[in-house]
Order: sequence, then structure tokens, then C-alpha cells
Amino acid sequence: MRTIAVKWMGVDSSSMGFRIAGLLGSPLAGGNTAKLLDQALLGARDAGCEVERIDVGDLVFRPCREIFYCREHGTCAMKDDMIPLYRTFAELDSLIVATPVMTMGIPGALKSFMDRFQVFFMAKYMRNSPLVPEEKRAHRRGLYIGIAGMNVPYVFDGAKLTMKAFFSIIDVEYWDELLTRDMDTIRDITTRPDIMDEAYRKGFRLGELLFEKNP
Repeated sequence: MRTIAVKWMGVDSSSMGFRIAGLLGSPLAGGNTAKLLDQALLGARDAGCEVERIDVGDLVFRPCREIFYCREHGTCAMKDDMIPLYRTFAELDSLIVATPVMTMGIPGALKSFMDRFQVFFMAKYMRNSPLVPEEKRAHRRGLYIGIAGMNVPYVFDGAKLTMKAFFSIIDVEYWDELLTRDMDTIRDITTRPDIMDEAYRKGFRLGELLFEKNP
């Protein structure tokens, strides 16, 4: 197993240290989805939070094999890049997930990543002992940023169902979303500064709320 170090970037470590992670589901580290995520993380950092971007495409892990080791343990039997991330996701204060739509759902790697959070599901629903501390559960919110090539009204339906299920499993409230369709026409998200600005504003507000609820 490789060692995965999550580096939080932002305000001075002597601050309250609210942490917001950004999870990139796109395989393109510099693509349109990544650009929107970076804007949202910039907003969260400007609001006073520490931020970190986690690229699923950079991780080495296997899909869930239903070993059910996590039925009795707060971790997974498969020792890979997921293991240190369980602690990261238990301790974060809010989460941004950014992903393109693929086959009316989310990319396979991101779905496999989410499936490995069976560790959290078992702790919460089977053992009644959530891995997320109680004081964190009270304020954890999630922002879903999605893009889709097609311009049809139902294009995000499948992805939203998966996102809401994932957020619920890890004790994150589905707080808000930024959904952009017709990317086959737009092509380059930077030609839409209104959407880029909205990503920043939503990220800023996500961070701002942490300080409002925790003065």
C-alpha cells in the first residue's frame, strides 16, 4: 500500500481549521470539471477554510469485493489507497464532489470509490456507531458540481441519486448543487464566466456557513 498524504491548504493552522475537501471524479486533472472544482475550493479557502483536492484518478484501489470485513471493523480488509482516506473523510467539515456525467451516471472509478465507503455504511447502519464524530455530523454539508454533454432535462437524475446516497452514508447533508448541461456545445467552461463565478460563490458560501454555525 502506498502512503497517501492529504495536504490541507489555506489559512494559518492556528485558525479554527475548518476543512473542506474537493473530490474530483473526472479522469481529466485539468478538464472542465476540475476547473469548476478549483473555483469552488478557491471560494472555500477565501472564506477561511483549509482545502484539499483529491483526484480519484490518482488513487490506486480496487472495487469493493463484498468481503464484509467492515461489518465488524472500522476499516477495509483491502489495504490500498482508500485506507488513509477513511480518516480524512471522517474528519472533514464539508465536502465538494465534482464529476461529469457518464452513461447517465457517474464515472466508474468514482462509483467504485464511493462503493468502498461500505466501511461507513456498516458502522452507521449495522453497528450504530458512525465513524464521523457527533460534533462534525451537526454541520457537514455537501456541494455537488456536475457537468454533462447532453442538453436534456433528466441528464443528472442518475448521478444525483448516487450523490445523495453517498452523502447520506458519510453523514454529509446534500446542501446545494451546480449543474451544467450542454457541454458538447459549450466545450470550454472558461468561456462561461457566469458559471465559473457561481462555482466560486457556492464554495465561498459553503465555507462561510461553517463559521456562522460555529462562532
